[in-house]
Amino acid sequence: MRYVVLALLPWLAIFLQSTVFSIYSINGTVPDLVLIFVSFFALINGAIRGTVYGFLCGMLEDLFTGRFIGVNALSKALTAYILGRIQTVVFKDNLLVGILTVLIATVINTFFLLLLSLMVFDVFHLDAGLITSLLYQSAYNMLLTVPLYIWYYGSSQHGLLRFNREN
Repeated sequence: MRYVVLALLPWLAIFLQSTVFSIYSINGTVPDLVLIFVSFFALINGAIRGTVYGFLCGMLEDLFTGRFIGVNALSKALTAYILGRIQTVVFKDNLLVGILTVLIATVINTFFLLLLSLMVFDVFHLDAGLITSLLYQSAYNMLLTVPLYIWYYGSSQHGLLRFNREN
């Protein structure tokens, strides 16, 4: 059941991003729910599993948007790898760790998206709108992290997302 839930989470996240949260956007900025779930997964399961899950979720997001296939996959995989490396040195029971992880993930993912965009486009302008969008998305992601991390962490310890489940 764990794998079914992990497979459905990015689908649900993309659906919610493109419907519900597009209505409740802040200055045109929607939260990146896929990134939030990838961040949680990498924080709890480590760098290798996080990288694979981040790549698969990012590829699903790329296939859904239909632009520059592989950009989200690479950025989310690299972000998950970095977050997964800190997995052994943080106390994951603390909600503040989840919030800070998502903040760091949002900044890192945006950096990798910018870097990959520079490779694709000849001319790219870094302006105040991009920084403002990053700030809004960071705030939106951190706000949603509170209920989502409580559910995800609890489920990964005692529920459906638990990795080593005794029968």
